[in-house]
Amino acid sequence: MGSKFFSDLPDKIAELDNNPSVRVIIVASTSKHFSTGLDLMELEDILSGGDTGNENRTLETIEELQKSTSSLGLSKKPVIAAVNGHCIGGALDLISYADIRICSADAVFSLRETRLAMIADLGSLQRLPGIISRGHLSELALTGRDFSAIAAHEMGLVNYVCRDKVELMSKAFSLATEIASNSPTATQGVKEVLRSIYDEQIQRQLELVARLSLPQLGSHDLREAVTAFVEKRPPRFTGH
Repeated sequence: MGSKFFSDLPDKIAELDNNPSVRVIIVASTSKHFSTGLDLMELEDILSGGDTGNENRTLETIEELQKSTSSLGLSKKPVIAAVNGHCIGGALDLISYADIRICSADAVFSLRETRLAMIADLGSLQRLPGIISRGHLSELALTGRDFSAIAAHEMGLVNYVCRDKVELMSKAFSLATEIASNSPTATQGVKEVLRSIYDEQIQRQLELVARLSLPQLGSHDLREAVTAFVEKRPPRFTGH
């Protein structure tokens, strides 16, 4: 998930939203992984910007990334996320905006940011409380550990676990077809009602987490996390 992804996503969602022949949006990957999350190397300047004196610009950048990711949840059309392989960090933020999530048996999820000395700030901490329990969310966010497709199903993150990617996409299109057979005004109305129930405080909470994330982006621990990632070794965090 690099800069091009974040710049393209809102435009693509708007294009689909404005196409009356589109009844349902499926978000999936054409590779063996859904996404390993933010491109840390490409976004290195952003991630280290908190100590450069450009805090305002860094905060604006976080808000731009939030706005891009949020565009999926703001879509008028029902959204199905079909996850195979790794779904890490920012990718988990992204699928938290989907209305329905399904995955293949090889799916691996992680709210990874804590392990990189970051605070997840693109929506997962705001959206997941309406999807999984507080205890599960706290454990996943605080440990940053990987968890399996079965664990994701047991906690309610995904509705179905499919054998492989072929079955995953078949299930995604089957669900989409079932939804698309209904009145589009009715399905979009249902989505609007559900959004009003679950998302009322989301924007205020995103603003809060953006401000809390800013000091982390200039921290020694974040630089150490990126360096350790490049050097393929465990990070040595100091709390600075």
